[in-house]
Amino acid sequence: MTGDGPGCSGRPWSFQGIYHGALNQCHMGSKPQSNKEASMWPTGFGVKLETITPFLGKYRPFVGRCCQTCTPKSWEALFHKNIAALGFHNVILVTEENTRYRGWLVRRLCYFLCAMDWKITLTPDAWEKVLGSKWIQEILAGRVPGGAGEGPKPSSLRRDVQHVLGQIQASVCPFLLRIFNWALLKFLNCIFLNVQLHQGQLAMIRQAAQAKDTPLIFLSTHKSCLDGLLLPFLLLSQGLGVLRVAWEPQSCSPALRALLRHLGGLFMPPEANLFLDNPKGTLSRAVLSAAIEQLLASKQPLLIFLEDRPGAVGPRLSSHGQAWLGLVLQAFREGAIADAALVPVGIGYDLAPDVQHTGPWASPSPLSLWWGVLAVFRGLRGRQGCARIDFAQPFSLQEYSVNTWSHGRSRGQSLEQLLLQTVLGQWCVLPDCEKQQEWTPMSGPLMALDEEDQLLVSRLSRHVLSAGIACSAVMATAVMAALLLHRHREGVFLSRLLENFSWLTEETLLRGFDVGFSGQLQDLVMHGLCLLHGSISLWLLPQGDVLVLPRAGPTLAQLAYHSAALLPVFLCEAVGACAVRALLAGRVPPEGPWELQGVELLSQRELHRQTLLLLHLLPQDLLLLQPCQSSYFYCQEVLDRLIQCGLLIAEEAPGTRLTCDTGNWRFGEKMLWQSMEDFSDSDSDYEDGTDSRCFKLSQQLRCPDFFLFLCRLLSPLLTAFARAAAFLRQGTLPDTESGYTKQLHQFLLKKAQEDGSFESTDLSQAHSAVMTFKDLGVLKEQPGSTGSVLHLSPTFTTQENQEKLENFICQFICG
Repeated sequence: MTGDGPGCSGRPWSFQGIYHGALNQCHMGSKPQSNKEASMWPTGFGVKLETITPFLGKYRPFVGRCCQTCTPKSWEALFHKNIAALGFHNVILVTEENTRYRGWLVRRLCYFLCAMDWKITLTPDAWEKVLGSKWIQEILAGRVPGGAGEGPKPSSLRRDVQHVLGQIQASVCPFLLRIFNWALLKFLNCIFLNVQLHQGQLAMIRQAAQAKDTPLIFLSTHKSCLDGLLLPFLLLSQGLGVLRVAWEPQSCSPALRALLRHLGGLFMPPEANLFLDNPKGTLSRAVLSAAIEQLLASKQPLLIFLEDRPGAVGPRLSSHGQAWLGLVLQAFREGAIADAALVPVGIGYDLAPDVQHTGPWASPSPLSLWWGVLAVFRGLRGRQGCARIDFAQPFSLQEYSVNTWSHGRSRGQSLEQLLLQTVLGQWCVLPDCEKQQEWTPMSGPLMALDEEDQLLVSRLSRHVLSAGIACSAVMATAVMAALLLHRHREGVFLSRLLENFSWLTEETLLRGFDVGFSGQLQDLVMHGLCLLHGSISLWLLPQGDVLVLPRAGPTLAQLAYHSAALLPVFLCEAVGACAVRALLAGRVPPEGPWELQGVELLSQRELHRQTLLLLHLLPQDLLLLQPCQSSYFYCQEVLDRLIQCGLLIAEEAPGTRLTCDTGNWRFGEKMLWQSMEDFSDSDSDYEDGTDSRCFKLSQQLRCPDFFLFLCRLLSPLLTAFARAAAFLRQGTLPDTESGYTKQLHQFLLKKAQEDGSFESTDLSQAHSAVMTFKDLGVLKEQPGSTGSVLHLSPTFTTQENQEKLENFICQFICG
């Protein structure tokens, strides 16, 4: 590779010759390294080679347990200790042993023979059942707007119903389904080294399908347009039946939509999003509701993507996915199904095929058959790493809906009510209330539900998406990109990179997250470097070591995109580190030595306040706090994490009783008889006794680097927010929301050209900044001639308040 050279003598080092060796050696089932491949590594590292295995001691951290607060009965069921001990299975590794035949011809036709053996169970045609449903009969009887009594004749309505149903689904063709999945199996082997699935998770899904006579609803994250093809193939090949996929129409070309309908795909008709009083919208929603009820009553599994498409600019929670989830909840409320088993799904790729080449900041292009052909040709030049699918523990929709309302809390207050006066320096005490922030627009099917069910869908969506992200495996490219971007921005020797890769893998496992790789440490590092070759340059030094340098320029955005997968692992610690940074900002210089910062005493009350300020500022889409978890308890968890990881140590404040002296502590009756839900009360005796605790930064050698690493995980987004505040003096207003977002994006690109901070130039970051400023009251939305337009709030027309906003955000950023 070539690149800008470091300030030392050396020559560029190429990946040629080591690429296939490193890829074939890692990720489950590595072979011994040959002498030829070993000789390609520089000698003289002085580092003992070790094997990275995703185990803590003898046991792998089993991810994906459901929430014990919201679904305690589900938490106890469908899980046994032996599940975690089961190994992994490569679902695209098909040999003659997977067929009923043997022989040399079978070895060449094993993909086809295996696809022909898969069990496909089809349900009868849905047309008659849909036509006889309550929803359609009410329209035919004229009891709803658009019925037979107000418009067309029943015969015409029957044709309209059949037309809408044809837009939603089509009859599944078994032979076409087998041929397509045979071709897909060959395609997946062209672009991936393997696709890993935990056998214990699969056993848990099978047990859930057999234990309860209820349909399985898979609620998945969305990392690639390939997800909707990969998951149905995986379940069909493992004997779990034909998975019906709720596709977003904009994600597919018209030709592919027609094909996917015959493969089990479901598409929401465009008229379903029309106004509630529109006859066409009423008919489309009625047919859609009837089709979903019939599908769920026949116990067919359904896949819904709760996360928006990769590269899409907008809220993380998909309005399309929430609409489908609302239809499932509606079927449950109407009694079409007694219950449903909800299964969060996490997906991880080393490199997602459709994200790698267009760039994560580009608008996603629709998935098409031509895209598949191009991906095969790319795969012939070298496979794109590995993929990993994780299924979390299924839980009951009926149990969740009951427990949610029994432990329900109010909607909370807006960001403007919670934070604006603090930003302006007029409040010292924060309101004791949760933040209400809904960025996902409501679609037609969701608006047809009552307000209580709309709120339940919103909470359930955040709960499940949080569970899906928590069970997603961290891939090697995410670990490598995070190290190069946030810890070794100025370059690192390969010997040091080996040590830090092992360290960060261990830290990930210790926090209960799994990793999607195993093998020799050197092969894993080279695997990550090879896949990120467009964003880095290697320089072979005369001493025999290799210098790894991230490329300066727009390719840093690629590293930022991959490293974002590591943020959920360290989110608690990152929020806490930025809060500590804000406390120290006004006391010691940011460039001051670590020993000087470690002298300062930090009280628990101050840490709690700064953490809560940052939690309010950060978007809900980033935090994805579960609705059953309050901000108060999250702040306590942040403090606990900082203590556990060794960054903070307890320090006795002058004139206070020693923490270890528990003999004289007085516990009031209010605390002794308090229920668990009331511990967030700010007047509790417990808070009075703990807010006086103080902490100091630890002086261990590893702490400064780790503290800086944690702060930098949130720096790209916070930097974009700070620059959005500075842009208030230059932006052109009034303007539409999309227009002002594009203005801000251009400003971020301009600033990145000046200082190289291309990790803060993502269009989604600009959108998050605009939406946050709207919620904060900085930007006001008013009706205009062509729609709603944004105006600058009168409060922030003065430069003084604009600088206050910028300084408020900058206090959390560590340079």
